[in-house]
Amino acid sequence: MNNEISINTLTQKIVDHLLTNASELRLGVSKDQTGATLIDAGINCLGGLEAGRLISEVCLGGLGNVSLLHTNTAPQWPLSVYVHTSNPVLACLGSQYAGWQLSHGEGKGAFYALGSGPGRAAALREPLYAELGYQDKAEKVCIVMEVDKNPPSELVAKMAQQCGVEAANLTIILTPTKSLAGVVQVVARVLETALHKAHELKFPLERIIDGSGSAPLSPPIPDFVQAMGRTNDAILFAGRVQLFITGSDDDAQALANDLPSNTSKDYGKPFAQVFSDAEYDFYKIDQMLFSPAQVSVTAVESGRTFMAGEVNIDLLKESFGA
Repeated sequence: MNNEISINTLTQKIVDHLLTNASELRLGVSKDQTGATLIDAGINCLGGLEAGRLISEVCLGGLGNVSLLHTNTAPQWPLSVYVHTSNPVLACLGSQYAGWQLSHGEGKGAFYALGSGPGRAAALREPLYAELGYQDKAEKVCIVMEVDKNPPSELVAKMAQQCGVEAANLTIILTPTKSLAGVVQVVARVLETALHKAHELKFPLERIIDGSGSAPLSPPIPDFVQAMGRTNDAILFAGRVQLFITGSDDDAQALANDLPSNTSKDYGKPFAQVFSDAEYDFYKIDQMLFSPAQVSVTAVESGRTFMAGEVNIDLLKESFGA
């Protein structure tokens, strides 16, 4: 992987835009007692779709484009999130994937979150980076958390130390699942779910050379489990991804067949119900479930494209409360 690319440096211009235009984007900006900058995109501020779109591009390490557009995939919910990157492995797995486990305290007062975004590549707290062969050393770093409260200052200080920066050079963006910005940044992971599942299937990541994806924007809802369920279901039941790979047609067809969400034993119910049935334990859920509804894989050397999976509007309606 190209270590000459600094994803934290690339995203800093987007972070600066969020800070400079916080009022127009309806964001809250504050300083943690450590000196770190906190951007509130929906806890005590309204935030919105444009904030979520920009935060999604932060999550992609500045290597992807995120757009909001109307499609006919799910006519009742025409607004969709579209994602494209020509660096899908680094953008999606090296940055966007929520793989940094962050926690502080115990019991009812404990704080727990998964960190995503380019700061993960500075902290290197996940075995994935050894496999990717990538490390990002930057003066300023950014982490995104899908939470509804500020992280404890003790955790913020630890995060800065693990990223190798002064706390004053750490920005943490907070996006509650129930907020509009939070909904956008989760649904914008539609392409990332395909990359993550390809990795779980042991497909050689270096052969995935480009990709795009889209999914309907799920309607927000105050209940956390329902909100989380809807954002997941937008991808599981109506997410559509196209990957471009090198190698044989047989490999392209096999990957297309294996990637869609309907290959999972847990497919067939809204995610909130799957989560409840698993006693609210993510680790009891089949990890093969987390993937788009429909996938097309193009073998660039032959020009042939193979498609598998299906958009399931009935399940989407059940989830979205139509």
